[in-house]
Amino acid sequence: MTKKFKILLIGDTCIDEYKYGTVDRISPEAPVPVLKHIDTITRPGMAANVEQNLLSFDCEVISIFGEQSIKTRIIDERSKQHIVRIDNDVISQPCTIDKIADLNVDAIVISDYNKGFITYNFIDSLKEIYDGPIFVDTKKQDLIFFDGCYVKINEHEFNQIKSTCSDLIVTLGSKGAKFKEHIYPAMNADVVDVCGAGDTFLAAMCYKFLESNNIEIAIKFAILAASISVQHSGTYALTPNDILSISNK
Repeated sequence: MTKKFKILLIGDTCIDEYKYGTVDRISPEAPVPVLKHIDTITRPGMAANVEQNLLSFDCEVISIFGEQSIKTRIIDERSKQHIVRIDNDVISQPCTIDKIADLNVDAIVISDYNKGFITYNFIDSLKEIYDGPIFVDTKKQDLIFFDGCYVKINEHEFNQIKSTCSDLIVTLGSKGAKFKEHIYPAMNADVVDVCGAGDTFLAAMCYKFLESNNIEIAIKFAILAASISVQHSGTYALTPNDILSISNK
């Protein structure tokens, strides 16, 4: 069966590792909890989580990833409370434009966690050779370099930017998302974990834009998709039932 859209995904990736256990006592060596390990779960994170969500939308995805980092979360099994997160970040060599052999795609998605793989020069070169829609989630602060792309950041990141761009979408958590001074409200959701919600938002926005050719419709759809993600622990890829439920709203 032919896939609906063909998407080139470029970005930083990681393994999200969740170590669950129980805490019954404080260490005699230091005032810290002692966790009795029960189980470890691993899931794809960052751009790899975007990839999983794009695949959920039945897209064909060509992925170019940087070096893989590992983020380990130590979690109390009873309360699901995070005790600590351990980041083993790996800085990648910059992605080069010659890595992109086939630009016959419907859209390009950039998942930039600022680990060295995506550079401003790379974005400039990409915009020169590709005239289709480019969707970006970035931790960078000089957004002017992404002018001409649809750029999604969160509210905390927005408060730290040094320059802005023409098509900026700011996610506002429970308040929804803002685009060109208009706020699109979120639906009520029981938030369990916000980890990976931005990845789901990015994938859903790209997919719906390609389907509708309307960024406002795409943003509203992405808000619904992210509202499902936050109701699950850890990174989450939408299911066919999830997609059906939000497609009918």
